Amino acid sequence: MNSNSADRPAQSAGGATRRDFLKTSSLIAAGGALDGSLSIARSAHAASDETIKIALIGCGGRGTEACSQALSTTGPVKLVAMADAFKDRLEGSHRTLSNKHRDRVDVPEDHKFVGFDAYQKAIDSGIDMVVVATPPGFRPIHFAAAVKADKNVFMEKPVSTDANGIRSVLKTAEEAKKKGLKVGVGLQRHHDARYIETVKRLQDGAIGDITAMRIYWNGDTPWVRQREPKQTEMEYQMRNWYFFVWLCGDHIVEQHIHNLDVAHWVKGALPVKANGMGGRQVRTGKEYGEIFDHHDVEFEYADGSRVFSQCRHMSNCWSIVDEFAHGTKGSSHVGGGSIDIKGGESWSYNKPVKNAYQVEHDDLFAAIRENQPYNEAVNGAHSTMMAIMGRMCTYSGVPLTWEQAINSEISVMPKEFTFESTPPTLPDSDGFYPIPVPGRTRVV
Repeated sequence: MNSNSADRPAQSAGGATRRDFLKTSSLIAAGGALDGSLSIARSAHAASDETIKIALIGCGGRGTEACSQALSTTGPVKLVAMADAFKDRLEGSHRTLSNKHRDRVDVPEDHKFVGFDAYQKAIDSGIDMVVVATPPGFRPIHFAAAVKADKNVFMEKPVSTDANGIRSVLKTAEEAKKKGLKVGVGLQRHHDARYIETVKRLQDGAIGDITAMRIYWNGDTPWVRQREPKQTEMEYQMRNWYFFVWLCGDHIVEQHIHNLDVAHWVKGALPVKANGMGGRQVRTGKEYGEIFDHHDVEFEYADGSRVFSQCRHMSNCWSIVDEFAHGTKGSSHVGGGSIDIKGGESWSYNKPVKNAYQVEHDDLFAAIRENQPYNEAVNGAHSTMMAIMGRMCTYSGVPLTWEQAINSEISVMPKEFTFESTPPTLPDSDGFYPIPVPGRTRVV
């Protein structure tokens, strides 16, 4: 996934050259085995004729689709365990997967695990790899448990909802690397041939030095689930996870991460600073929890370039999900796979494009079967942190450096996980949740 490469030096956030950053990123992405890792690597390896046993952790729509794509890979593979906080969601996912992949689903009743501790039971059920697609707030916990148990991992994006979680994921990524485990992250544009070729050309200097990028995820509001009688507050928030920061990270993190990841990929560096503004202008009902309906962030890089980031959940407005790059010699519609050169010949990608959601699983499972280095966790953590940094700026109204953001000790997570536990934010007597206020809300 992390296929960054470049020929011209540029400064990264830490002061190293862009070439150094890319070289390090490539090594991390490759997850090269360290001394002492071979026994684990062999145990996590499956030959082409060996069945890879999967556990699905998080049985919502995306988890079900991701598991279906895992079950559609080449070679013997079987779903043998499932875990979710809610039994109804698990059973619905099981029906869908059983109908589509009859011969590849074998989940007995005693391998259907429900509750907050279900993930650990699934990991311990004799499987080879896990598909992790719970709400993002749980990602660092579940990733750490899987790697501790020597399991290969596919985890959906984003990989955390706060800086504490990002630091945990980076630590776990290093453990996975030492063990030779394979880790995929659901940032599928890295497996889209159109993006791969376009980004390679940009990194090879097709439009000169990249001075700016514009990235967007402007669309409509997702689903809302009404509060049910006798629901605890924790269950209500879990059912409506998209609208609570500890679970979702806000839509700049949950959705816009795809576009921010493309910017991170093209630039091959981390931003050094960011500032932004956002708010809650049209989506003001209590059913929308505590998140904003729009964010606008400017990321600054050590070479002076900027990434202008925009995401919005508003009906009847301009909708766009895309990325554009501007350089000293021309510009690129990155998402469209085209490059325009000033006074020169333009280029556009015109080959067939496979479903990148499927290709990312094909690539991961091939690495498992061939025992090839494969670790996308660091790239996933850095792209997620870029999104979290943007949210921190819009919530606080204060410019932040990368170091301030990633070292923040302010956690958005609950202290404990039961359906009777108290979530980090609670509604008032009228059912409205406290909303971040720029100029008042602390993020570091």
